[in-house]
Order: sequence, then C-alpha cells, then structure tokens
Amino acid sequence: VDARVGAPVIRIFAGNQKNEGVSREQVTDWMLKDIRTCVDYGEQHGVIIGLQNHNDFIQTADQVITIIEAINSAWLGLILDTGSYRVLDPYDEIAKSIKHTVNWQIKENVFINGAEKETDMDKLMAIIKSSGYRGYLPIETLGSGDPAIKVNNLFTKLKTAMI
Repeated sequence: VDARVGAPVIRIFAGNQKNEGVSREQVTDWMLKDIRTCVDYGEQHGVIIGLQNHNDFIQTADQVITIIEAINSAWLGLILDTGSYRVLDPYDEIAKSIKHTVNWQIKENVFINGAEKETDMDKLMAIIKSSGYRGYLPIETLGSGDPAIKVNNLFTKLKTAMI
C-alpha cells in the first residue's frame, strides 16, 4: 500500500509481548528474521521499513542499533520516538541512535529518571542539527487537552527551536 500511495517509509514495532522462559537473544533472533522479510519486501517496492522505538521490547538506543546493524540494509532505519526512550537519558539515547533515523515522532514530553518532563526543544534541535539529519520532523501530542491547541503549541516550540 505504501508504494502505491508514494509513502517512502512504513512503520513497524517490536511489540510488547512477554515471552516467559525465552531469552531476549532468542526473541531478537525471531524478530530479525521477520524484520528481514519486511525489509526485503520493502526494498522490492521502494519503501523503507522504519522500526520505531516504542518503549516496548526495544527500550534503549543500544537495542535499536543491535537490530538495525544486524539487518545491515539501507532499507531499514529508525523512526525515532523522542518520548519512548525511558530507561536512560533520552537526549543521550537520541544522540546515540540518530545516525539510523529515517523519520521521527517528536513528542511534547520525554522521561527523565522515570518522570515525565517537557521536551527541551533547544537541546533536541541541537542534537538534530549536529547530526546532519535533513528530513522531516513529524510531531505527536498525547494525553488530554484540545488537540488543535496542543499541536499548535508543540509546532510553535519546535519551529522556534529550529531558528
């Protein structure tokens, strides 16, 4: 479908299933086989597969990098969700994984030491600018409140930080 409508990237997730009695390495091996199938299909149709860190099976930059580098294809990249690096410092994790980023989910909040904090857009933009990333920067708001107001506020903050 993505190829027919001209979408350059399709998003996939690792999932949050619990595999009692199965090692992380074994689950990763299973995932790598499935992701490889997706990547091969995406390549045939000109669509990049974007693996999103989503605070599920994948929680750290190292976990993202392990998967992306194991596949080793230009047809697989990261959809970097700024609000889903919750285990370590999110800004460090973003900087570490940005080289694999093909698209974003820029959120209004990040998690620092387990606490939800407003995203420091200036700090985030400094990381993005220093990386050389030149693509789109999609935004996503969550939670209660008027979406029109929330989206406008987040867009204004991001746009201001871009200057």
